[in-house]
Amino acid sequence: MRRFSQKAHKEETEINLTPMLDVVFIMLIFFIVTTSFVKEAGIEVNRPSAKSAEQKSKANILIAIRNNNEIWIDKRMVDVRSVRANIERLKASNSQSSVVIQSDTEAKTGTLVQVMDQIRLAGIFNISISTLRDN
Repeated sequence: MRRFSQKAHKEETEINLTPMLDVVFIMLIFFIVTTSFVKEAGIEVNRPSAKSAEQKSKANILIAIRNNNEIWIDKRMVDVRSVRANIERLKASNSQSSVVIQSDTEAKTGTLVQVMDQIRLAGIFNISISTLRDN
């Protein structure tokens, strides 16, 4: 009789992990859903600073212009003549598109104007230029 009572006692002390696993999966789903994804143009540029800089809440399309006037969209280097086609392709996925241009301080103004012209020809008029906030 004594053996039977010890065996029954061992079975009662098992830990049920099912509720803990449920909580872990719920937390995982919560973090996946609430994660914000940051878009990047693909390169780092030395942006100019401005005292009147404002924070832009959302930008769907990012374009970077390097100091040697290379144009980067979606982590790919593109020619200025193909900017319009790339913007039209990205605009097709989101009809309420806005563009932010990250231009290096050493980049030529002519390149910036050509890129802005191609963006407008693609049908997007909400264009911003990224700067650093000067304190």
